[in-house]
Amino acid sequence: MRFMMFMYPNEQAEAGALPSAELVAAMTKYNEDMAKADVLIALDGLHPSSKGARVKFQDGKSIVTDGPFVESKEVVGGYWLIQVNSREEAIEWARRCPEGDAMIEIRQVFEMSDFPEDVQKAADNATVREQVEKHKSKNKEKES
Repeated sequence: MRFMMFMYPNEQAEAGALPSAELVAAMTKYNEDMAKADVLIALDGLHPSSKGARVKFQDGKSIVTDGPFVESKEVVGGYWLIQVNSREEAIEWARRCPEGDAMIEIRQVFEMSDFPEDVQKAADNATVREQVEKHKSKNKEKES
């Protein structure tokens, strides 16, 4: 089962305050522990919402709003994509996170097998899968 863990930072981080070296070291160890346990698929931190934009769709048109998103109490500051055996295991990994002043939301990622056969057939798109695999290969080459 894949789970997305969303980090919601404290107000200082969302305002653009950078983390301390001690926190970065603790987070690096946490990320290394997940990698060594072979549960980590992807992770990234995100810039504050002041550098972002939202695209809302209404009546067939798109509306772009530049950040910051002051009306939002909770803005995603980063994420981990993990593969574990259960929701409980995902929760245990989230509980081990050293970030003391944030919140982590855990959401299971849909697998194609979660959908009825007609939906699976409608969503089958070899071109998209090929592009994703090509992108992954390029990234692996860059890392080497």
